[in-house]
Amino acid sequence: MSKDEIIVKGARENNLKGVSVTIPKKKITVFTGVSGSGKSSLVFDTIAAESQRLLNETYDSFIRHRLRQYGKPEVDSLENLAVAIIVNQKKIEGNARSTVGTVTDIYSLLRLLFSRIGQPFVGYSNVFSFNNPQGMCPHCEGLGKTNIIDLDELIDKEKSLNEGAIRFPTFEVGGWRWTRYVYSGLFDNDKKIKDYTEEEWHNLVYANGLKLTNADPRFPKTGTYEGLSPRFERTFFKKESKEITGKNASRYREVVKQGVCPECGGSRLSPKILSCKIQGRNIADCCNMQIDDLLRFIRTIENTSVTPLLDAITRNLENLISIGLGYLTLSRETSSLSGGESQRIKLVRHLGSSLTDLTYIFDEPSVGLHPNDVARLNKLLIELRDKGNTVLIIEHDPDVIAIADHIIDMGIGAGKDGGNIVYEGDFEGLKKAATPTGAISIAKTASKRNTEKHPIISS
Repeated sequence: MSKDEIIVKGARENNLKGVSVTIPKKKITVFTGVSGSGKSSLVFDTIAAESQRLLNETYDSFIRHRLRQYGKPEVDSLENLAVAIIVNQKKIEGNARSTVGTVTDIYSLLRLLFSRIGQPFVGYSNVFSFNNPQGMCPHCEGLGKTNIIDLDELIDKEKSLNEGAIRFPTFEVGGWRWTRYVYSGLFDNDKKIKDYTEEEWHNLVYANGLKLTNADPRFPKTGTYEGLSPRFERTFFKKESKEITGKNASRYREVVKQGVCPECGGSRLSPKILSCKIQGRNIADCCNMQIDDLLRFIRTIENTSVTPLLDAITRNLENLISIGLGYLTLSRETSSLSGGESQRIKLVRHLGSSLTDLTYIFDEPSVGLHPNDVARLNKLLIELRDKGNTVLIIEHDPDVIAIADHIIDMGIGAGKDGGNIVYEGDFEGLKKAATPTGAISIAKTASKRNTEKHPIISS
C-alpha cells in the first residue's frame, strides 16, 4: 500500500453513497461538480474533519476541551492522512488590533525596517508596535479609534437645565448627577443652552476639576466640578460601567460614537514613533498606502544594509497583489474583510511558512477574483504544491480546474442525485466526460479561444 496516497473507503457523510477514492499526495487535486453534489461532504466533512479530530487527540485533555470538537465522520476507513490546513472563506477572526499587516507579518518586517534605517532613531522594532505600551498612542491605547460624544445628541440646546437639556437617563431632572450642574453656581438654570456664552458652554461641556466659588450650598462641599465630557469619559469610557444596561445601553449607543482618535489621527502610534521616517514617510504612512502604492515606495529605497529585508517585504507585497488584493492597506482591520479576501490572505500567509508535507484545503479560492488574477492565484497554488504539500481544492472555475494534477468530479446532480464520483482523471479527460462540469469546461475553453482570436476592442 502506497503512503503517497490518501485512501478513502466507504464515505457516507451527508449524501455520499459509500464513496471510495484514492487521492495523490503532494499534488493538486480539484474536486468539481454542481453545488450540492457532495464535494464539501467528501473534502471538508470527511477528510478535513478526520484529520482535525486525530490531531486534536494528540493534545492533553485540558487543551482538547478548548478546541473545536469534531465527531468521527461516517466512513469505513481513512488512511495516510496528513495534518490538514483549512483555508476557507470564513472571515479571519481577530479583534480591533488585528490588521492585514499583522496577520501577514508584513508589519513586523516594516517595524524592523524602520528600526534599522528610519531617522531619527527612536528604538528597536518592538517600539513600532501599536500593541506595545512604549509605542502605542497613549490616548487610544493603540486602537486608532476612541469613543466620541455626540454633543448634539446629548444636549438639547432648545431647553434649559431645568427643562432637561441633558438627554441621558442618569442626568435626568432631579437626579443626583443633574444636581452637580444646577447647584454649581455656574449657570442660569432657566437659560436655554443655545443662549449660553462661550464661557458657559465651555464650563458645561469641557471644564474639568474646576474649583467653584459661587456654588449652591447643596453642592458637595468636598466636590470639584466636572463638565459633561470629562464626566462621561470617566464614568463610561475608562472602565466597564454597570450603568450601561437596559434603556441606558440603547441611549448610550445613540450618544456615544466611535471616531478617529484625535491625538494620533488613527495611526495608533505615539508622536515619538511617528517622528521616525524613511524618505519622508513614517510607518503609519506606509500602512495607510494601498499595497500596490506601498510596493512602488519600497522599491525606491536604496540601502544595501537592508537588502534582504527589502526583498522580503517586496515578495510579500507582490504575493498580495498577485491575488488581486493590491487595493487593500496594511492598516485595514481583518474584521472588515470579506470571506474571499480573508481566504486569499490566509493563502499568502501560508506561502511564507517553512512547514511541508501538509494538506491544504481550499474552498473556491477564485471567488471574487477578476479573470486576470486567476492565473496569479494558480501560480501561488502551484508554489504551495511544489513546497511538498498536498493541495485539495473545491472549485467551479475551469481555469483553476485546468492546473489540477488530478480531478475528482462529483454528481451527477445535487442532493439525492449526487454523492457519487462520476469522473476521475486529468482536465483533458474531464472535457470529454459526459458530466455537467465537463460540458462547462468545454464551453469556457471554446469561448476563451474565440476571445483570444477575436479580441473585443473598446473605444
